[in-house]
Amino acid sequence: MNGSRIAAVGHYQPAKVLTNEDLAGLVDTNDEWIRSRVGIRTRHIAGPDEPVDELAAHAAAKALAAAGLVPADIDLVLVATSTAVDRSPNMAARVSARLGIPSPAAMDINVVCAGFTHALATADHTVRAGAATRALVIGADKMSDVTDWTDRTTCVLVGDGAGAAVVEACSSGEEPGIGPVLWGSVPEMGHAVRIEGTPSRFAQEGQSVYRWATTQLPSIARKACERAGFAPEELAGVVLHQANLRIIEPLAGKIGAVNAVVARDVTDSGNTSAASIPLAFSKLVERGEISSGDPVLLFGFGGNLSYAGQVVRCP
Repeated sequence: MNGSRIAAVGHYQPAKVLTNEDLAGLVDTNDEWIRSRVGIRTRHIAGPDEPVDELAAHAAAKALAAAGLVPADIDLVLVATSTAVDRSPNMAARVSARLGIPSPAAMDINVVCAGFTHALATADHTVRAGAATRALVIGADKMSDVTDWTDRTTCVLVGDGAGAAVVEACSSGEEPGIGPVLWGSVPEMGHAVRIEGTPSRFAQEGQSVYRWATTQLPSIARKACERAGFAPEELAGVVLHQANLRIIEPLAGKIGAVNAVVARDVTDSGNTSAASIPLAFSKLVERGEISSGDPVLLFGFGGNLSYAGQVVRCP
């Protein structure tokens, strides 16, 4: 049980960009109103012929290429999503088929906005236990499918996309590259963030989520750092769920990671739910804003109200 590490990451976003000015043509809103309340400028929106598994497969293929691996090297595929239209085959099986991965264990994980960090912990545990050698961990959501485009309180928030990580066992004697997870939920407040009904629609109680995230989560995130053996000021990066800039900035400040690069991808991508953390993390890596080996806090929170966080070493 030598632990595991992230070998590589990748991300993908649809080509179509929806601006605040575009939204002003759909609902009673404007650029200033959106920026002042959620900090979002643009978001990417998938077309009707771009299902969740296609977004996921694009991101996964990039992560595989960055790791120098081929599909046959993967024996576990985990897809974190809450926007799959069909129940079976699941998204993990469909991604495996798209990529040509032979006979993997293939599972979907639905913890909404905290899905990727839950899936990453699951992959870490599975590799540590010897039940898998290399895993593809993907966060992918098509929030545009579950959005009421006449509701200005929610339609300004969402975007579509995917991010992926290749997780593999550490070499003998190598320090683990994925720290212990700290996870949990507040089930009695699950109504605060919802995707439900027929057809399914995203809704939330914004003020309740804001108060919970900014008052309850900072201490939990700091404990995740402690479990990994890091003080917050030792972090090189902080990647929180990209829900809303007005949540990200105060939460990052209260964690105390004063020397860290804080991901603010929400401004360009919107809230992409389970995709938001790997998408933002992959962009930081791609731009060279964090370096190989740097400690980075990944912390997901949102639907259910669930949370999960761990400190990882940058690939």
